[in-house]
Amino acid sequence: MKTGFDCNQGQSHQRPAHWLSLLALALALCGGAQHAQARDGVDVGGNSVFSKLVPAENVEHSAGLQYAQMLQQAAAKNALGAKGHPQVKRLRAIASRLIPFAVAWNPRARDWQWEVNLIGSQQINAFCMPGGKIAFYSGILDQLKLTDDEVAMVMGHEIAHALREHARERMGKNAATGIGAGLLSQVLGLGQVGQTVTNYGAQLLTLQFSRTDESEADLVGMELAARAGYDPRAGITLWQKMGAASKGAPPQWLSTHPSGSSRIADIEMNLPKVMPLYERAKRG
Repeated sequence: MKTGFDCNQGQSHQRPAHWLSLLALALALCGGAQHAQARDGVDVGGNSVFSKLVPAENVEHSAGLQYAQMLQQAAAKNALGAKGHPQVKRLRAIASRLIPFAVAWNPRARDWQWEVNLIGSQQINAFCMPGGKIAFYSGILDQLKLTDDEVAMVMGHEIAHALREHARERMGKNAATGIGAGLLSQVLGLGQVGQTVTNYGAQLLTLQFSRTDESEADLVGMELAARAGYDPRAGITLWQKMGAASKGAPPQWLSTHPSGSSRIADIEMNLPKVMPLYERAKRG
């Protein structure tokens, strides 16, 4: 499964960028834009208006089916961590501290059936599918020797992708690009637009997050970890470990985007916004 998504669409003629801009404007005019309220912590704005083109329930249902299939395949290979496994218990304990802060970023998270599992594999990988389906591969824990604070940063990052509905946004942009002029005649009423993307399962496996998505997930994940009482400075050591493990190549966890000085710089720049949250949580 790909966890570093990219929105490099096939761009025939000049239609994609043109229609995407018009569509975003139309959705904003009909109330599709979301605005973040004044709050402490990081500021990344509201979720994309393009996510409105794809029904959230459909995406989450497809994700749940795929997740269950992955677990079945892992179990068949004796690669699914048992609930009593020390690393499974560790991951679930960390998740139990992060999840309560998810609803502030996405009200739908209140009704998600959250799951956390461990898959035995040498891959340096982790993900959270739409609907709160989390999996860690043993390779990311064993090879990087992650501390609890670093695990919280990884988990927070992946949860953030689900909360920000990045996969749903990518699907919406794909739909908008393919629909073209006919969409704009319907968009103010939305009509059947939500039905234009049908093969959600296939898209979930092939979509790639953009660099902007990754930056948002870094910051939102860092805030989630800080609010849960995990040291957000662990983001720096995490990416240092990632860089060392990847030996200059993009780490598998973020398949199209290598970690680097710019990523660490962004974390350092935003630490003043989240350190007070961490200190408050530690005082408890």
